[in-house]
Parts: sequence; structure tokens; C-alpha cells
Amino acid sequence: MILSIVIPAHNESESITATVQALYQTMTAASIPHEIVVVDDHSTDDSASVLDGLSAIAPTARWISNERPRGYGYAVRSGLTAFTGDAVCIVMADQSDDPNDVVTYYRKLEEGYDCVFGSRFVKGARVQNYPGAKLALNRVANSFIAVLFGSRYTDWTNAFKAFRREVIAGLEPILACHFNLTVELPLKAVVRGYSYAVVPIRWYNRTTGVSKLKIKEMGSRYLFIVLMAFLEHHLSRGDYRREGEPQKSPAAK
Repeated sequence: MILSIVIPAHNESESITATVQALYQTMTAASIPHEIVVVDDHSTDDSASVLDGLSAIAPTARWISNERPRGYGYAVRSGLTAFTGDAVCIVMADQSDDPNDVVTYYRKLEEGYDCVFGSRFVKGARVQNYPGAKLALNRVANSFIAVLFGSRYTDWTNAFKAFRREVIAGLEPILACHFNLTVELPLKAVVRGYSYAVVPIRWYNRTTGVSKLKIKEMGSRYLFIVLMAFLEHHLSRGDYRREGEPQKSPAAK
């Protein structure tokens, strides 16, 4: 199984080299066949020149431009169109995600799960320097989603997740244009009957660059996607579910 790692990047020239290099070294050490696809999301810094040099330090890396309008969701969707592997893992460009957790995701996919969702808020997880106000809002939003869908998983908004190729195809049409994509993909995967494992992960706050998430702009967009998935779950009568019997997915570790 070949794993594609998709990394959306807007003005991440200070961190993208270290992110890609760490992923390449970790995947190679774990003997995981992979490709790394960086999606430049209309950067205005010197990202292009930095990205041109990535293949010298990571032969499995390549980069593409987001030809859609600027936005996290648009960039990820460009990567989901371009990846060539049997499965895809979405990783942030700012070194907040641990490459060793990508290995854990891959092993869970090998076990037969359709998706792997990381959680920063379960036993065994580690969170470093998460801003207090952002953390409080995160917990409220994720608890709301968990209650709405009757789920014990409480890290829906975390971007760091993995999906088999057939899952991505089964989630079409993907609508989110911004960070609300982080909830569209897992919610639709669960609503449409794909199996998933939940594993504890490590998360580190960025040390360079500026966060692209603008919370004030995202509230209504997140709510739109959540309600869309909720309505599909309760009103579609299973029209969009995968064929065959859905698998009940334990919170595997």
C-alpha cells in the first residue's frame, strides 16, 4: 500500500523544509512506500524557491500549485485530486503533527480500517503549547459535534487524518473551501458507513510563521458543514452510504 501525504501550505517557507524532511526520513525508516505532495496555496513569500529544492532532500516529494481560489479547503482538495497512492494522510505544514503518528495511521490502515482519526484529547495523547482560548473553543465545538452525532470521538476539527482512496471517492462531492473541510471529511465518512480507528496523537504548536485559521470567519462555515452532514445522516435514508454492511468501528489504539 502506497501512502500519499498531502500538505497544504500558504506562506510556510520557514517550516516546510523541516516538515517534509522529517516525514521523508520517518517514512523511509519505517519502510513505508509513500509520496509527499505539497500544495502551495497562493503563497506570497519565497515558498516557490523553497519548494523547488524539496526533491533534493526528499526524493519522494513534489509540489503543485492550488489552481483554485486561496483557502485551506481548496488547497487540500487540489491535493486530493493529485495524489496517486492507495491512501492519503493530510498533514499540516507547520510541524504541528508528529511524523511518527503518520506511521501509526499507516499501520491501522494495514489492519483494514477505511480511515484513521487522531485525537489530541484521549489517554496517551500529548499536546504542547496549545493556546488557552483556542483550546476552550475547540473543546466546546468538538463536544457539540460529538453530542449531535452521538459519538465518543471529540477531535473532529483536527486536520490530521488518513483515508483510503476509495473513501475520498465516496465522499464526493466535497464542498468545504476553508478549514471547515477538517470536519466535512470525517463526518461524511462516518455518516456514509466507512470504518475508522481512533488513535492518540501528539500535537505541537508552531514555532515559526502565523496560523492561517481565522476563528471569527469560520463559525458559520463549520456550522454549515456540520448541519449538512447531520441532515444527510437523518434524512437521506442511506442513499449515499457505502455498499454493503457498515462496520462498527472501535476506538482502536
